[in-house]
Amino acid sequence: MANKKDVLEARLASFPLVEYGFLDAADIEFSEKIRTVCETECLRYGTTWACPPAVGTVAECEKRCRAYSDFFVFTTMAEVDDITDPVSVRASQKDHEDTAREVRKVFRELYGGCLMLSTESCAICGDCTYPQGKPCRYPERMLPCIESHGIVVTNLAEKAGISYLSGYNTVVWFTAIFFNAD
Repeated sequence: MANKKDVLEARLASFPLVEYGFLDAADIEFSEKIRTVCETECLRYGTTWACPPAVGTVAECEKRCRAYSDFFVFTTMAEVDDITDPVSVRASQKDHEDTAREVRKVFRELYGGCLMLSTESCAICGDCTYPQGKPCRYPERMLPCIESHGIVVTNLAEKAGISYLSGYNTVVWFTAIFFNAD
């Protein structure tokens, strides 16, 4: 009888994943520094449940992630007309997030609960309830951003042996899943 990891990898073969890797969750590094980037460079900071400060402090995010023993990261790629055009880049994000949600279903079927972090600053609703202090309308659909939790994606890619860049006008999208294999 195949073990869960073999079943998982067989099921993952049906998705357009470019690269993926498994790590111990304890090996994931968290940094307050990435929050400075969120706060000073991201237009979504403070406007959505998927971003800081709504996701909690880096220490709170780390604690949530450390409740899991195992870690999986994967990438998809998208070609865009102009890598410097944020509208073009964001338009390529939807396919990745759709894939991420399907991959999350597989993890939930095999391992039960998991915590998925992806690329969203959340665009599910046109008008997020966060600034008004109301609860998220779709907490089960929302995929908080990896960086929102204090994880530096370039460091993560290096640790997992995954390429961070793939040429001009190609976007590499990352998703991370914390889970318990046992």
